[in-house]
Amino acid sequence: MTLAPPPMPPAGAPRSLIDKLFDSHSIVTLEDGQALLWIDRHFVHEGSHHAFARLAATNTAVSRPHLTFGVADHYVPTRGRGCPIADAGIARMVAQLEQNTARHNILLFGLDDPRQGIVHVVGPEQGLTLPGLTIVCGDSHTSTHGAFGALAFGIGASEVAHVLTTQTLWQQRPRRLLVRVDGPLGMGIGAKDIALTIIARLGADGGVGHAIEYAGSTITALSMEGRMTLCNLSIECGARCGMVAPDETTFAYLRGRPFAPDAFDAAVADWRRLPSDPGCVHDRAISLDATEIAPIVTWGVTPEQALPIMARLPDPEAADPAARAQMRAALDYMALRPGQALTDIAIDRVFIGSCTNARIEDLRAAAAVLSGRRSVVPGMVSPGSSLVKQQAEQEGLDRVFIEAGLEWVASGCSMCVGMNGDLLAPGERAASTTNRNFKGRQGPGSRTHLMSPAMVAAAAVTGHLTDVRPLLAGRG
Repeated sequence: MTLAPPPMPPAGAPRSLIDKLFDSHSIVTLEDGQALLWIDRHFVHEGSHHAFARLAATNTAVSRPHLTFGVADHYVPTRGRGCPIADAGIARMVAQLEQNTARHNILLFGLDDPRQGIVHVVGPEQGLTLPGLTIVCGDSHTSTHGAFGALAFGIGASEVAHVLTTQTLWQQRPRRLLVRVDGPLGMGIGAKDIALTIIARLGADGGVGHAIEYAGSTITALSMEGRMTLCNLSIECGARCGMVAPDETTFAYLRGRPFAPDAFDAAVADWRRLPSDPGCVHDRAISLDATEIAPIVTWGVTPEQALPIMARLPDPEAADPAARAQMRAALDYMALRPGQALTDIAIDRVFIGSCTNARIEDLRAAAAVLSGRRSVVPGMVSPGSSLVKQQAEQEGLDRVFIEAGLEWVASGCSMCVGMNGDLLAPGERAASTTNRNFKGRQGPGSRTHLMSPAMVAAAAVTGHLTDVRPLLAGRG
């Protein structure tokens, strides 16, 4: 589905956050609305080798190497760090990233770098992700960086090559979708629950052609970790990107980061002008009451197939005729039946990790449930970065996971993309903090239920999908 671009706001009219960012980076705009954007930050990973090969074939240099940053994350093993990579193909890809970044004088957060991690965790924690920037990467969940008030989105292999050679990219101005969430969240409910609730409401393609701006008292009360989770999942309803206007929470998070501006207070003064102007027009707007958001899990094979944990599985016969075949296929693949209580669904394994939910706040939330308890199913915990891993170990969170019977491993995309043996067996069912539950995403024939870190921990200690709230009672 392709939507016509929105009209540009008239000169002097109140502007939205997305329009401010788009306009400030537009070099030239064509009659069809395509704009050539300047790109402030470009992240590359092992999968970017195709783009570098194009440069090599034409003997072309990277245009602005100081604005490109390499991160080893997608294919790196989470076990055996410091030893040779056993898989020759993966070892070659990791080596290619090292060679390509070195050849073009690009800073690399490589496998042996103490700052290594998942790109969408490393960028923010290093202060490379800043308000007002355009940020791209050959990964769809680049929308994560929009949590800082940046225009951030994933790009394809040919576009990666274009950015490497020109530091620019042709883009269509997205439509503006305002999602307001107001009110306090209940105990045990967080950003993942908000995101899945929004996706279930909008549908898998409800955000196509749009940039989502998240606003409201619930959003401003979220930590930066929570905002990153929310923006990370924007792509799962088809949106081009998601963003939250920068505020005091943003500034406090960035202050003192390694790559934060030296003239930080002057930068903050500029960033304060980024939020949407009062009276600006959005193309669409929806509102949610946070008090009505419950812990939520997916039951099918797309993030839109999600329900509150207290619910029962839907009956395709009672659904819209256009959705029946898709629902039947999802239930069949997941080996579930209409009317089944979500809490009756047993799991075989748990995974806590990914660019969606593997930051320190996420690990703390899972540990709060697991502390003093044992997991009745196997599972693994992969921190979002080596620095997150180090901090978690300083706080003793690793001991909580290990004593609960879970495996504590290094940082990488891991089971989110089914890499290096971090897989589910055919027919296995997992409770996972990842972002996608597509067929076979975590291994051929695998069945994935998406949920928050706290909800994964609850499933671990009970062996089935479980409402985490009773398990948190009396734990502060």
